[in-house]
Amino acid sequence: MRRVLSFLLLSVFSYTLMAQMQKPVTGIVNGHEWVDLGLSLKWATCNVGATAPSDYGGYYAWGETQSKSSYEWSNCFDCLDSSTGGDWSTYKIGGQMQITPSSGHDTARENWGGTWRMPTDAEFDELCKKCKWTWTSRDDHDGYVVTGSNGNSIFLPAAGWCEDTDSCSVGEYGDYWSSTLSSSNLGNARCLDFYNSFHDVGDCYRRGGFSVRPVTE
Repeated sequence: MRRVLSFLLLSVFSYTLMAQMQKPVTGIVNGHEWVDLGLSLKWATCNVGATAPSDYGGYYAWGETQSKSSYEWSNCFDCLDSSTGGDWSTYKIGGQMQITPSSGHDTARENWGGTWRMPTDAEFDELCKKCKWTWTSRDDHDGYVVTGSNGNSIFLPAAGWCEDTDSCSVGEYGDYWSSTLSSSNLGNARCLDFYNSFHDVGDCYRRGGFSVRPVTE
């Protein structure tokens, strides 16, 4: 009986190991590459608007799908308030706290299509807590190599951000939008923020032009 039980356990272990070994660690969705970091979903290898992992890509205000020449409250989607003659609509007065892929406001889905979407703040938090972060340089662009428990990795360039008509802290800081609105200040949304000795999820002004790194299931 013990021999039979041992054989069954060994068979289950072998089957599980083989399944893990056969599981693809990279792939393509709608022309864009993903990497499996051993997390709850798969991460793209490039930013929206980039052609290589080290490229900065485009800069987008929260909920917007195109880059622009100036990033201000007065031209920010859903960010107008009484001082500029407008109001907070969908994501404040309207009560929605999350950009959904089908909303028309998801930068990843609108630019890449397929099943791509913006990550939530919880998914960025998972990336921060369950991966190893190593500051380095790729193609003369500084940033982090983020390595999962399975040994696979992505590169997040420190693309800086855009404010008004200025590009700020390019090569020093990285700011990446999540799809989640801040619960404490609805003028903010949740973002991944990092520099060479720090990486975490926090609140950022929605008008800022930030990077977007898509995810897929």
